[in-house]
Amino acid sequence: MSEPQAAPTADRSWLLEAFKGLGCLLIVVHHLAFYGPMADVVAQAWPRLMAWLDAHGRLAVQVFLVCGGYLTANSLAKLGTLSPLQCCRLGLKRYLRLAVPLLAALSLTVVVTELLRPIFNHDSLSPPPDLGQALAHVFLLQHVWGMDGLSAGVWYVAVDVQLFMSAVLLTWLAQQVQTRWPALSQRQWLEWWWYVLVAVSWWWWNRHPGLDDWNLYFLGAYGLGWLAHASRQGHRRTLHMGALLLLCAVAWHLEPRWQVVTACSVAICLAAAPQSCLSGQALTVGPLRSMMGWLSQISYSVFVVHFAVSLVVNALVSHWWPADLTANAWGMMASVGLSILAGATLHAQVERPMATGRRWVFWAACFMASAVLAMQLKQML
Repeated sequence: MSEPQAAPTADRSWLLEAFKGLGCLLIVVHHLAFYGPMADVVAQAWPRLMAWLDAHGRLAVQVFLVCGGYLTANSLAKLGTLSPLQCCRLGLKRYLRLAVPLLAALSLTVVVTELLRPIFNHDSLSPPPDLGQALAHVFLLQHVWGMDGLSAGVWYVAVDVQLFMSAVLLTWLAQQVQTRWPALSQRQWLEWWWYVLVAVSWWWWNRHPGLDDWNLYFLGAYGLGWLAHASRQGHRRTLHMGALLLLCAVAWHLEPRWQVVTACSVAICLAAAPQSCLSGQALTVGPLRSMMGWLSQISYSVFVVHFAVSLVVNALVSHWWPADLTANAWGMMASVGLSILAGATLHAQVERPMATGRRWVFWAACFMASAVLAMQLKQML
C-alpha cells in the first residue's frame, strides 16, 4: 500500500480516484445512518441530513458499479484472444482478490458481534451464524441461497464477481461471433450487446427488487461504465453519449429513480472528461490528490471492514452516552476515521499481497473458525 503522502502515479485517473474515494466515504456514513443508533440521536439535531444519508447514501453503490464497469472494460481491452481456460482463470483471480479481504473482515465481524451482544441489544447485530451460512459466505452464495448476510455490503461483493464474469464471458463470445461474422469488429459486437443489456436491465430487470441478488439487476449501471469506456475508443463520442442519455431518459420515464440519474451522471462524466482527467495529468500533485488516491486504493478494504468498526463504536457510545448529542456526533465521526484506519491496515496486511489459493484457504479456515467461536460465545455470554 502506498503511504498517504505518496503521490499517485501519472497514469492513474484522478477522476476515478475521486469517485471511488468519495463513494467509499459516503457508503460508510450511509451505513452509520442506516444502522444507528448514534444516528438516531444525531437526527434530533440534524433530521434532514440523517434522513438523506439513510435514504440516499446508498447511491454510492451506483458510483462503484459504473466505475467497476469502466475499469473492467479497460482491463479486458488490453488482453488478447481469450480461451475458455483464460476466462476461468480471470474469474478465479477476481474471486480470490475480493474474497480474501472479505473473509478476513468477516472473521472479525462475527466475533465482534457476539462479544457486543450482551451490552448492545440492537437490530444491527446479525444472529449467530451456523456452519451452512458461514460456508455460503465463503463462496459468496449466501443471498442466492436465501440467507442473511453477516455484514453490510457482502451482497455487493457477490454481485461484483457475477458482473465481472458476465463481462469476461461476453468478451469471449464477441470474439467467437466476430470470427464467424467479421462484418462487425469485436468491439462493435460488444457495444451492441452492452447497449441491449443496459436497456433491458434499466427498463425491466432493475424494476424488480426480487432480482437484486443477481447481476441482471445491476447490469444497467455496470454496462453504462463499460459503454463510457467504449465511447472513448471510437470517433463518435457525442453519438455514444446521446445514446446513453436516451437509455437513461427512457428508464427515468418508466420509473423515476435516483439510481438512474446517479449512474448516468457518472457514466457521462467518464465518457466526456478530457483525457488528462483520466491519465493523471489534470491536477498537480498535492496533499488532497495524494489523500484521495490513497483513499481510493484502500476503498475496498474500508468497505468490507467498516461495519465491524461501526458496531464497536455504536455499542460503546450507546452504552456510556445513550442520549448525549455531542458524544454521538463525535462517535459517528470517530467511526468514519477508525474505519479508514482499519481499512488501511487490512489493505496493507491482507488485500495488497497477491491473493493466492493458499492465502484463500488460510482466511477461509480463519473465518470458519471464527464462526464456530461466535456460536460458542453465544452460548457462554
